[in-house]
Amino acid sequence: MEIKKVLITDYVHPLLMIKFRQLGFHPVYAPEIKLDVVHAVISSFHGIVINTKIKTDRTLLEKGLQLKFVARLGSGKDIIDLDAADQLGINIITSPEGNRNAVAEHAMGMLLSLANKINQGDQEVRAFQWNREKNRGFELEGKTIGIIGFGNTGRAFAEKFESWKTSVLSYDKYKERYAEDLRFVTETNLAEIQEKADVISFHLPLTEETKHMVDKDFLAKCQKGVMLLNTSRGKVMDENAVIEALTLGQVSGLCMDVFENEQVHSFSKEEKAKYEVLFGFKNTVFTPHVAGWTVESKRKIAETIIEKVKSSFRAD
Repeated sequence: MEIKKVLITDYVHPLLMIKFRQLGFHPVYAPEIKLDVVHAVISSFHGIVINTKIKTDRTLLEKGLQLKFVARLGSGKDIIDLDAADQLGINIITSPEGNRNAVAEHAMGMLLSLANKINQGDQEVRAFQWNREKNRGFELEGKTIGIIGFGNTGRAFAEKFESWKTSVLSYDKYKERYAEDLRFVTETNLAEIQEKADVISFHLPLTEETKHMVDKDFLAKCQKGVMLLNTSRGKVMDENAVIEALTLGQVSGLCMDVFENEQVHSFSKEEKAKYEVLFGFKNTVFTPHVAGWTVESKRKIAETIIEKVKSSFRAD
């Protein structure tokens, strides 16, 4: 009987290999594999499990002569040529259910850190500085929270505010009556969120439509002093426009887990200068694309992928 192999190209929970074997697949665990090597070996694999480093374009997919599925660790499809996959009959599996709570908790943590100046206070205490008044924060109670994108992570983030005595506004261009079971959430339009929200959190895929959605014009329509959270995709924001808005005080706080360029060692001179300015603002909180990166989500993602593979494919 033909052995059907699955190439696993990033670090995953051991459960994923165990369950693949139980389904009759032979998993090949290669978390450090380079993209050029994937191109060289993909023809012998029935499935591939990827994260952000393996760009699954048409060229790669066409080399996958036996390829039946691409399983994404997480939610982002922007590194996959979806049209090519559809034409070639390759199923795309994503696992946003596995890390949606992790992203929501991380976003909440970043917002609370910003509100209470926790990062700044921590650094000052470590430097033997005791500045209580300088580190006076603000409370979320009474604030209006705007959520743009109400998929897995947007909904999970909204759920965190159920008992926080905030007003929660949501906008999702492609959904209707999506928050009927969350009575504390008001479905609205983009303009109302820009007009009323004290905090706007983005939970969007990266598409031609969402690229640089947050530009100079978008920010000008927001109320002065708005705070922004982005745990979705870096290119949803035009970082130069955000820097200008921070400088002018149009944006009073910023939390970012994702960036336009996350390949630090590839920064151009201009990019390095841009990030030096951005990272110089005190009213900011930054993390290195780890919002969905928890011990629990690692297992949940594995479980999600296996359930979706199980419902569509078996090796025997």
